[in-house]
Amino acid sequence: MTLDVGQKAEIENDRAALQLWRSEHPDTESVAHFTPGPGIQRLNVRFDIDRLRDALDTALERVQFKGAIEDGFGAFSLTRRPGVEVETANDLSGLFHTRVDDSYEEVQREESVDEFAFTEFVPTFDDLYFKTVWQTLTRLAPIGRTRVLSKGLYNCNSWHRDPEPRLHVPIITNPGSLFVVNHHVTHLPADGSVYFTDTRGYHTALNGGESQRVHLVAALPQH
Repeated sequence: MTLDVGQKAEIENDRAALQLWRSEHPDTESVAHFTPGPGIQRLNVRFDIDRLRDALDTALERVQFKGAIEDGFGAFSLTRRPGVEVETANDLSGLFHTRVDDSYEEVQREESVDEFAFTEFVPTFDDLYFKTVWQTLTRLAPIGRTRVLSKGLYNCNSWHRDPEPRLHVPIITNPGSLFVVNHHVTHLPADGSVYFTDTRGYHTALNGGESQRVHLVAALPQH
C-alpha cells in the first residue's frame, strides 16, 4: 500500500500518541469513591447507614420488591397519594423519554405521574427509620414519590431522561455500581450520604458488581 505525505504524517502522529498513552498509568483508586460533576452533587446532610439497612431488612419482611425483577429492576413505595392503597405499575416508574435507535429521535415511554400528589407516607413503614429520612428530605425541598429501588447484578437501566431531578440515598452498593448523567460517571458510596442527581439530563444507572444495589430515591417535583 502506497501512502501519500498526509497519510504518513497521520500515522506518525498516531504512533507517537499511542506510545504516550501506553506509557501512562490509569487511576484505579479514585473510581471507588464519589467524584462530583455536572448533574451529580453530594449534599451535607447524612443519615445512619446501619439504621437504613436495618429498615430495609424489616421492610422486606413486610413487602416484596415489585417490577421487572427478571430484568434486574425492583421497587417498593414509601409514599403514596392520600388513601390510595393499591399502587399501579406506572406509580413505580412513570414518564420518561429515550432514544432507541440510530435515528436518534426521542420517544416517550409510559405516562406522566403527578409527583406533588405523593404526600402520604405509607403506613406500613411508619415505625421504620425510612420515615425519619423522608421527613428530613421534605425539609430540604418539596418531595414527590419516594421509593426504594433495587438493581440486580450485571444490570443496566435504559439511557433516558426524566421530568424531574432525584435525590439518591444508597443503602447497599458495590464499587461496580455507577451512576451516569450525560457525560459524567461516578460511584455513589453507601455511607449515609444524599446525592442530588439531575435526571432531567440523559442518564443511566448500572450495576457491574457481584451484588445487589439498593437506593432510596426521592423525586424533586418540577413546578
